[in-house]
Amino acid sequence: MGINNWPEGERPREKLLQRGSTALSDAELLAIFLRIGVKGKSAVDLARELLTRFGSLTQLFAADQKDFCAIHGMGNAKYAQLKAVLEMSRRALHEEMRCGDALNSPGAVRDYLQLLLRGRGHEIFMALFLDAQHRVIAAEELFHGTLTQTSVYPREVVKRVLHYNAAAVIFAHNHPSGVAEPSQSDRLLTDALKQALSLVDVRVLDHFIVAGTTCASFAERGEI
Repeated sequence: MGINNWPEGERPREKLLQRGSTALSDAELLAIFLRIGVKGKSAVDLARELLTRFGSLTQLFAADQKDFCAIHGMGNAKYAQLKAVLEMSRRALHEEMRCGDALNSPGAVRDYLQLLLRGRGHEIFMALFLDAQHRVIAAEELFHGTLTQTSVYPREVVKRVLHYNAAAVIFAHNHPSGVAEPSQSDRLLTDALKQALSLVDVRVLDHFIVAGTTCASFAERGEI
């Protein structure tokens, strides 16, 4: 039975308008994006199939074009739409961070970093460069690594900080393993970066580790 034949209060679009987006399941939100299903499947059925196939929204968003388009009912147009939605979300969060003090907008910082880093198959090390008022000047992916590690060079980080004339910096990297717990290497790297940047009077405000739906903060743990 098509969604149009469902009781009005159970249709995803009407449910969202009446009760807000937080009232919807992942499948219902995805169904609104898909708009229509395929023969024999409603948009919600198709959304559930996609979530089962990829395991989660995070993994769906990280899917490459070939795997996404291999699903019956998907294609290049839907893939482009999905990537456009994700990029608009990233840019909106980036604008929110640029307009205010990053330390007073921890939710926006976390959301931005999770959208950017979770689901990535390899380690990415990035930095948010801040001015003296802790407003974000720029965000940049600095180093890319293997499945389990990446090499970060403090000298190159200092060069990028000076390039942006930043007064402070927030670092972040992902753990493809899905475990957000900082390793001893993460702690040693953070200390090395703090020491290198202190020589040019730049503060390291935080270092986030993104793993799945978790975003761990060194500052909140008292480790920075």
